[in-house]
Amino acid sequence: MAARFERLLVPIDGSRRDERALEIVHSLIHKEPVHVTLVHVIEVRQSMPLDAELPAEIEKGEAILQRAELMALKRPGSRPDLVLAELLQARSAGAAIVDEAVERNADAIVMAIHNRNRLGKITLGETTAYVLKNASCEVIAVRVPDGSPHGTGASAS
Repeated sequence: MAARFERLLVPIDGSRRDERALEIVHSLIHKEPVHVTLVHVIEVRQSMPLDAELPAEIEKGEAILQRAELMALKRPGSRPDLVLAELLQARSAGAAIVDEAVERNADAIVMAIHNRNRLGKITLGETTAYVLKNASCEVIAVRVPDGSPHGTGASAS
């Protein structure tokens, strides 16, 4: 029996992986209404106050959220009242995603991820590793290979 989700959290970063994450969300949604929260996190350096004015990053984040929201609403059966976009500022994207999932009482976090090469070793990246280790809900992660149509672009994972 397939899991029934009522609330999904989808971290987005402005890369083409966002589209893949939303495809996964759509495949999880059947005919029942599902609340989808799109989250973009602006990571604030330790040397700055957490509530620092970051107009360029905020403008970029809002544009990323707007594009993702449009992608989410293009899917058949999508409803504007069920899609919420949130821009967050935090020290750590992973912690912000996990906290937001708790706050939203999410049934699952849906992430499209890619491998990172750090010091010659393949890793998932800090954000993905943190979410996988600390989320109190299910985490549905799909690895998008580099070089695929969904695999290019900037990322905070």
